Amino acid sequence: MSSNTTDFPQIGLFITCLVDLFRPNVGFAALELLERCGCHVKVPIKQTCCGQIAYNNGDINNSRLLAKQLINEFDSCDYIVAPSGSCIGMLKRHYPELFTHEPDWQAKAQNFADRCYELVSFLTQVQGMTQVNTRFEQRVTYHDSCSGLRELGIQMQPRQLLNSVSGLTLIEMKATQECCGFGGTFCVKYSPISARLLADKVAHIQATGAQVVLAGDMGCLLNIAGYLKRLASSIKVYHVAEVLAGRANISAIGE
Repeated sequence: MSSNTTDFPQIGLFITCLVDLFRPNVGFAALELLERCGCHVKVPIKQTCCGQIAYNNGDINNSRLLAKQLINEFDSCDYIVAPSGSCIGMLKRHYPELFTHEPDWQAKAQNFADRCYELVSFLTQVQGMTQVNTRFEQRVTYHDSCSGLRELGIQMQPRQLLNSVSGLTLIEMKATQECCGFGGTFCVKYSPISARLLADKVAHIQATGAQVVLAGDMGCLLNIAGYLKRLASSIKVYHVAEVLAGRANISAIGE
C-alpha cells in the first residue's frame, strides 16, 4: 500500500459483478458519495470477481487465484470500498483464510482485509458522515442482508443516513434481519427453502405499506425485485446508495 501524502484518502472502488452487469447506477452513486466526503477515488480496470461463488462451492484453488489478482490490483489504495456487504464479507473475513499454508500471501491478505469496508459503514464509521443533502419523498423499508448484518455488523449505519434524507419516512418491517432466500447459489441448491424465505420476506415488506424497499446488496435486491414483479406489485426496489446519493431518479431494479 502506498503512503498517502494528502489529506484525502485514496479509495479503490470495488464495483462487484452484480453492480457492473445489472446496476451500474449503484457504482456511480457510490462514487458520488465517496467524493462528497473528500475521498479521491480510483476504479482499478483489471478488477474481477472476488471469488465468493467459487469459495462457497469449495473451489478453493480458483478462489485463491481471484483473491491474489484482486489484492494486487488494489495494492496502492488506502481503503477498498464496495457497495456490497456480501463481497466485502468475502474480502474481509475469508481472504486471510484462503492462505493458511502460504504465510507471505496470508500477511498480504490480512493487510488487504484490514483496509476493506462496505460503502455505508465506511462513510459513517471512517469518514464520519452523519447526514446527506438529499430529498426522497417516499415511504421506505430496509432489508438487512445476511452478510452485511452478520459478518460486518451493518445495521444502524444505513438507517442513520436514511433518517437524514428529506421527505423520507423509514418504516421497519417485521423480521428485517431474516434472509430473503437468495444466498448466492443457495437459491439454486435449495430452491424450495429459498422460495419460502422469499415469500415471507416480501409479505413483511408489503405489510409495512412502504412504497420502496432498500438494501445494501444487489443479490438480495434482484431476488426481491423479481418476486415483486411476478406479483405485479407497485413497490419499487433500489440500492440504498442510489437514494443516499440522489440517484433514485431512474427505473427501479427489475423494471
